Amino acid sequence: MSNTTKQALEASLKRMLLKKPLDKITIRDITEDCGISRMAFYYHFKDIYDLIEWVCVEDATRVLAGKKTYDTWQEGLLQIFEAVLENKAFVLNACRCISRDQMERFLFKLTYGLIRGVVDEKSQGVDISEEDKAFIAEFYKYSFVGIMLDWIRQGMQGDCRTIVRKISATMQGNVSNSIRNFAADR
Repeated sequence: MSNTTKQALEASLKRMLLKKPLDKITIRDITEDCGISRMAFYYHFKDIYDLIEWVCVEDATRVLAGKKTYDTWQEGLLQIFEAVLENKAFVLNACRCISRDQMERFLFKLTYGLIRGVVDEKSQGVDISEEDKAFIAEFYKYSFVGIMLDWIRQGMQGDCRTIVRKISATMQGNVSNSIRNFAADR
């Protein structure tokens, strides 16, 4: 029942965002729209921003399931872009109302997991520290998030397939090369 309630709140929030800006939406609007009590809302979330973060994490988790390997990371990245585009009204509205730091934190968490999966896979059998693997993942995370934030700020105008293809071409062999360089430096 708990997940059903959260999903109902998510659907209601997304419907509301098609009608008005996030800063004009109240908890009452959301709960009345989906027929759930305010008490039920507060049982699950502390405020609307907490609901937004949960929605983003849930959407991202679904999108990235099984896409954290070297052979699938491009597909995972494309699916992140496509999920953002599919929820364009929600994302643009959320971006206008939440701080840049909040948006970056969410995207950093999302992309770090994707990249770290690739780094872990490519570093198997290589003498490299956890700290160095984390650094490599952090380095590429900033690049991915910067490109995505620019794309979002520009109204998601560029073709996301082209963007992912260019990221992939830029990254080709670089994670493995970074791992080799760190291992040689030990």
